[in-house]
Amino acid sequence: MSNLEQVQESLDAIESAVSAGNLSQTAAENVKAWLTQDRYAEYQGAVIEHIEGEMWKPLDDAFWTIIPFGTGGRRGRMYPIGSNAINDRTIGESAQGLADYVVEHSDGKKDLSCAIAYDTRHKSRHFTELCAGIMVAAGFKVYLLDDYRATPQLSFAVRAKQCDCGIMVTASHNPPSDNAVKVYWSSGAQVLPPHDKGIIDRVMTCQEINVTPFDQAVAEGKVEVVTDEIDAMFTNAAVACGFVGPRDAKILYSPLHGVGAAAVLPVLEQDGFSDVHVYQPHANPSGDFPNVPGHVSNPENQAVFDKPIEHGREIGANLILATDPDCDRIGCAAPITLDPNGPWRTFNGNEIGAILTQYVLSKRAEANTLTPGCYIVKTLVTTELTRRIAESFGVRCVGDLLVGFKYIAEVIDREGPDQFAFGTEESHGYLIGQYCRDKDGAVACMLMSELAAELKHKRVSMHDYLNALHREHGYHREMLINLFMEGSEGMAAMKRLMKAFRETPPQQLAGIPLKQIRDYGNSKRTDLLSGDTQKLDGPIGDLIIMDLEEEGNYVAVRPSGTEPKIKLYVFTRASAEQSACDLDESKAKLEARLIALEADVRQYAKINA
Repeated sequence: MSNLEQVQESLDAIESAVSAGNLSQTAAENVKAWLTQDRYAEYQGAVIEHIEGEMWKPLDDAFWTIIPFGTGGRRGRMYPIGSNAINDRTIGESAQGLADYVVEHSDGKKDLSCAIAYDTRHKSRHFTELCAGIMVAAGFKVYLLDDYRATPQLSFAVRAKQCDCGIMVTASHNPPSDNAVKVYWSSGAQVLPPHDKGIIDRVMTCQEINVTPFDQAVAEGKVEVVTDEIDAMFTNAAVACGFVGPRDAKILYSPLHGVGAAAVLPVLEQDGFSDVHVYQPHANPSGDFPNVPGHVSNPENQAVFDKPIEHGREIGANLILATDPDCDRIGCAAPITLDPNGPWRTFNGNEIGAILTQYVLSKRAEANTLTPGCYIVKTLVTTELTRRIAESFGVRCVGDLLVGFKYIAEVIDREGPDQFAFGTEESHGYLIGQYCRDKDGAVACMLMSELAAELKHKRVSMHDYLNALHREHGYHREMLINLFMEGSEGMAAMKRLMKAFRETPPQQLAGIPLKQIRDYGNSKRTDLLSGDTQKLDGPIGDLIIMDLEEEGNYVAVRPSGTEPKIKLYVFTRASAEQSACDLDESKAKLEARLIALEADVRQYAKINA
């Protein structure tokens, strides 16, 4: 059978599969493109094999859409073929689109350059070589971190080497099946509007991918390895953001099978911590993440701390730290009292952010380096406790931001890095200083370790430190609810649910009436009592916030930019007066409220998705 005949038989089989309900129409159109268009010629054989094998479910999953750029770049499951999968074609399109866009906007600059780094995931090194070859073929010099390195080190390298762009090959905390590229601009921040749209346009229209073989690029000096140079510079820059104080704390650290040891351990050592222990079951770099629950290395997940806490008790640790696979986010746990042998509890991302905001601002106040122009930055779905802490120090909080640390980075450059004090987001991302423009797990580990040592010296537990903030500013309690909606059917359900929240929101949640809807997608604020609408000032994005009548209680809803799910951020607060009077009662009251809120929003989603 000739190739033309094979292709025609495959096209006929696709139509039959659509008619039988085995393949969605959008997947069929994308599969046809990969069968017939010259730019996908090298994948044609694999597509035909799938069709002949009637592998309709894998084909539908891999082709039902074109994998988008989200808040962290292009991310998804790896599969050898498919427009909705991470593979050589989709990664290649991403790098080629980036290269083409930067060249077009370089004003004829001749010495273009790109920094590239990668994590421990399967195929990360392979995709790195592919991206490097594409950038070199497009006329770029590539500065390569040629070992497992952290995302903030890539951001730092872009700035240190004055690159025009950067590429980080990582899928952060996603499952082992996934990989991705994060794309960075010359600022060291992930790509922002309007550049993101411009790059996406080039990616979506990419016809030909030009690649210089990696070994040839290295031999010709067009790929330069800068690992040692950047390591030393990065460590110095991060440690310079630390504060004077005790260093007598026993720290247990887990890289969760990722890159973190190369960044965190040198920073802690140079900052003066000598009693740092690596949790060995998580020490081995591995894309399978073998020794963490569900093989998902996410420091947001309390379960990843269960075994380390057991070991922490054995060695008498004062603090346990963990970083995600690309070491841009942290999680931590500490003894509830001063006794490491007693009960422990983890902190969520909002709690860590509040703790670090208080620590950084208090140390700056001690050093008399806080000025009226100083500011912190947070997102719209990050706890308002950080804002109240900042205001207590006379520090401004810029908090009207969409989700994504790139927006925090944008504020730093817009408002001025010299007055930037701290940046925080609820998903366990934190930054201090001017040295990079992305969240940094290494510097966050350093700050948490410094605080642990200071509190140990003062005979105060870290949980009591947080409780004091709640008594002063009111008890704040938050919850994140993830509603997973996979595949083409899931995407349709996500759109229905977001539409319902906008147009027919619930009248009450947890017995508390809704007061207003803030719709950032349509820049509209609706008073639910009067029905009046007003223009909503702020960023434009697919985010809805439902404010309850009781102040400080609200629910934010948005589709994830990196995974097939809708995220609901639930915020509750008891007043400072109530919390100062009886914090335990406030905690119990809000815990019950969170349970009721979760039940109500899940029921609403079940009916309307």
